Amino acid sequence: MQRTITPVKKIRILLVDDHAVMRMGLTTAANDASDMDVVADVENGHDAIEAYRRHRPDVVVLDLRLQGMGGVDTIRALREEFKAARILIFTNYAKGEEIYLALKAGAAGFVLKGMPLDRLLEAIRAVHQGSQYIPSEIATRIGERMLAQLSPREIEVLQLLARGLSNKEIAAQLGVVEGTVKIHITSIFSKLGVSDRTQALIEAIRRGIVQIE
Repeated sequence: MQRTITPVKKIRILLVDDHAVMRMGLTTAANDASDMDVVADVENGHDAIEAYRRHRPDVVVLDLRLQGMGGVDTIRALREEFKAARILIFTNYAKGEEIYLALKAGAAGFVLKGMPLDRLLEAIRAVHQGSQYIPSEIATRIGERMLAQLSPREIEVLQLLARGLSNKEIAAQLGVVEGTVKIHITSIFSKLGVSDRTQALIEAIRRGIVQIE
């Protein structure tokens, strides 16, 4: 009696990365795996949403740095429209604040592009099964961000400091009195363990709380 072999149901993947070469490489690697199939690859967040509507993939593999709509905004948009979307971040850039925001927006895992390809395939399988995939290297960065415990307003003040604004200019931008800005800055210095603006910015950049483009 001949047995019927049931074909393995493949994990259907949507790739979102603004580098065509990277998408080609990932498509080849994923399609070489017996349990994966890339159903679409796109270069930006808007196209990612359209592709998700069309293909309903099992896992979205997404770069954080995209042209136009950024990675975190893309995650939010996908999760808002598709509550069950399983999203894995695959990026070169993973600072603490970005990781925190991406997880808060609904990402299920992180892999750095410098990690071995096997880690990416492992992460895709984990996320597909409903698990989180956060390597120790990434967990450390989240921990550093959480150690700062800065309030949203303090982060906003830091970002304005990074643009070179004075206390008076920050106060005008936020619609508060200058004394309130001074209180925020004193609190920021205390939480970051620094004593001046330059040190605060260096530490904030190191932790990924603010970015200098």
